[in-house]
Amino acid sequence: MKHTFFISAIAFAAALCAASAQADDGTFEFHGYSRGGPVLNTSDGVKGRFQLGGDVQGYRLGNEGDNGIEIDLIKTFKTDGANYKVQYMPAKWNSGNVGTEQAFVEISGMGFAPEAKFWVGQRRLRIQDVHIVDYFLLNYGDNQGAGVTDIPIGGAKLGLGIFTGDKFDTASVAGVTATRFNADISDIAINPGGKLRVLMTGVNGTGLADTNTGAGISVSHNQTDFLTKGLNNALFLQTSSGHARIDGEFESIDGVGAGKKVTRIADSLSWQMGAFGGQTLLAYQTNKDEKTGVETKDTSIGGRISYAFSKNFKLLVDAATTTRTGNGPDQRLDKLTIAPTLSVGPDFYARPELRFYVTASNWNDAAAAANASTFGAGGKTSRTVAGVQYEIWW
Repeated sequence: MKHTFFISAIAFAAALCAASAQADDGTFEFHGYSRGGPVLNTSDGVKGRFQLGGDVQGYRLGNEGDNGIEIDLIKTFKTDGANYKVQYMPAKWNSGNVGTEQAFVEISGMGFAPEAKFWVGQRRLRIQDVHIVDYFLLNYGDNQGAGVTDIPIGGAKLGLGIFTGDKFDTASVAGVTATRFNADISDIAINPGGKLRVLMTGVNGTGLADTNTGAGISVSHNQTDFLTKGLNNALFLQTSSGHARIDGEFESIDGVGAGKKVTRIADSLSWQMGAFGGQTLLAYQTNKDEKTGVETKDTSIGGRISYAFSKNFKLLVDAATTTRTGNGPDQRLDKLTIAPTLSVGPDFYARPELRFYVTASNWNDAAAAANASTFGAGGKTSRTVAGVQYEIWW
């Protein structure tokens, strides 16, 4: 009943916004993302999630085993003094409750700063991901905060944000406070076809474990037409410490988890050359618990290729090797997915896609022991999963 009421409320709000769009010069936008589908051959509840725990080790094709939807509702208004918009994004994943991913108001076009966009609320500020592992390497939103984006500085742009540990649906842990400040400098042109981006993070709080501070910096370089036309490259150099997470968000602000010292170097190629598209990833990350001193080292080597046999039929192949060392015996996991796919277009990113997939994964005994409560249960060192999945964004 609760979910029925919620969906009805969303539908009413969307209709109201659409109607109001007729009465002003603004626009109403309806965006979203969803994926799901049945896993066909599991007998013990393991539907995927074959990964060793590293941030960039979850090669997603035929390995997600989940279902969810996010709806993004955006209403924009134009006035003589400025423009403004309200944005709301509810989401539902698996058996969890409907939650709020975004809820904020933004004002732009003001006389004293016509290009700047000022915002307050809970906003995703997801800068750049590597799609094949479903992970944003630069990302500083997702908490209650306030800030400004698109401040022109020479040929570049500046974004600033300040955040608390609260979220729209949840409050900070009692007895714990945390404040995070981010500065994001983008569109720094340093060579033909190449742009640099710098994201800086600072955290200060009370009641946090081990230390009440944190800091981080990430530098990314994106190059179009790398070596040849149609091939793009993204390079990431990142480090963080304390309660600043390496992507730009908070790290362990529950008053229990300690801060971490993390470094990462990652490089990703992506391309579309005729019928042939794809993306690769090569990454190395170190993670050190600042309380216990335990350090792990993760490597990730993999990629997904797409070949379109026709406008609406593609074959996807996703393969990866990942390792984790430094905390007990060395772990290793290998994964291969083959997915004949129906699509609305031949390109790598054309969506929606309807996929039939078969995923074969195997791992060593150390990985089985470290993941005994999930895919390594019973000492298993290999699994094969098949299913049908849709993925769509709009």
